[in-house]
Amino acid sequence: MSERHSRLTVDLAERVAIVTGASRGIGKAIALSLAENGAKVACVATSAERVADTVAEIRALGGEAEAFGCNVGVTEEATAVVDAVLEKWGRVDILVNNAGITRDTMLANMKDSDWDDVIQTNLRGAFVFTRACIMPMMQKRWGRIINVSSVSGLIGNPGQANYSASKAGLIGFTNTVAREYAKRKITVNAVAPGFISTDMTAVLSDMIITEAKKRIPLNRVGDPQDIADTVLFLASEGAGYITGQVVPVDGGMTA
Repeated sequence: MSERHSRLTVDLAERVAIVTGASRGIGKAIALSLAENGAKVACVATSAERVADTVAEIRALGGEAEAFGCNVGVTEEATAVVDAVLEKWGRVDILVNNAGITRDTMLANMKDSDWDDVIQTNLRGAFVFTRACIMPMMQKRWGRIINVSSVSGLIGNPGQANYSASKAGLIGFTNTVAREYAKRKITVNAVAPGFISTDMTAVLSDMIITEAKKRIPLNRVGDPQDIADTVLFLASEGAGYITGQVVPVDGGMTA
């Protein structure tokens, strides 16, 4: 492939990856990085149309990818995606649970639906996709599961009780599944992004971004590729002795 996105080079030839929330931002960067290092990538979003650009970009660079529409928190839909991937490529080696939404508001104003929607996508989505992928990974006795959490799950963030709870829950989920399947050579880790430049942060004012930078020792906002490179390493053979860990990628915010 030309015009590489990832700054790492690992060998993922013959590996098959599923990336949820792959239509933009962090998820798109992850899908592209896995593909350009040899993986076949199932790109998942709420509809196949939404993730078509990611798939097209991978194919244009010479990679192999397919688009899947799915509500990640619905068991039947998640299972159908995994079954389709197994039918097409015969295996699932890497799962990146990246899909996430926000419904930000202070707790007193938070609706039941604000809470339920975020937990459904961010936490239940990771649960149902991981459960669907575990057996194929066990059969191959190899697997990499990477959950995209957040520094909000480590230290909290005002106005994000639902989001922070979902991301903290994802860390507990990571730790437990890592212990359950380590003997099957399946590693399970989480990445906790800090303040990253994405579509969700693009709407913020310059003043808010300036204030955010003051909390970041590296004095810059992160880029989706910063997260993608970390995920790429955790998906590689070189990370085979790392499991049950949370890797903050936050410019030092939680140092």
